[in-house]
Amino acid sequence: MRELSVVGVRVELPSNQPIVLLREVEGDRYLPIWIGAVEATAIAYEQQGVQPARPLTHDLLRDVLAALKAPLRAVEITELKENVFFADLLIGEGVRVSARPSDSIALALRVGAPIRCAEQVLSEAGIVIPDEQEDEVEKFREFLEQVRPEDFAG
Repeated sequence: MRELSVVGVRVELPSNQPIVLLREVEGDRYLPIWIGAVEATAIAYEQQGVQPARPLTHDLLRDVLAALKAPLRAVEITELKENVFFADLLIGEGVRVSARPSDSIALALRVGAPIRCAEQVLSEAGIVIPDEQEDEVEKFREFLEQVRPEDFAG
C-alpha cells in the first residue's frame, strides 16, 4: 500500500463529471477518480473548512464512529475492476468495511486518517505528470483555491 494525499476536486469538462485527484505522498504518480457531485461537495467543503448548518452524511458517520469509540484508522483503495474503484474503511481494532472511495476519502479528511492505495491499482490507473505538465497541476491548484462547493451542486 502507498500513502496518498488529496490534491482536490474539480469538474471535468465537457461532461461536468467531478473528479478527485490524489497524489502519492512519496512518489510522482497521481490517481484521478471520477466521483459523484455529492461526494465532490463533501470533499470540497472539508478542504475549504466550510461548516454546513447541519451535518452532512460524512459528518454523521464521523460522529457515530467517535460515539462508538471506533476510530477510522485508515482508508485503503484496494481494487479497480471494470473501471470501478473499491475501497475499505479500517475501523477500530481490525474491522474492515467495504465503501466507495469517494465516501471513504470524504470521511478520511474529516478525521485525519491516512489514505492508502494498493500498488496494483496505482500501477494500473496512476498517471505520472511530466515536468512540462506541472503547469497544469499548478493551474489545477489555483482552480481549487477559487472553486466553491456550490459549484458541484447539480
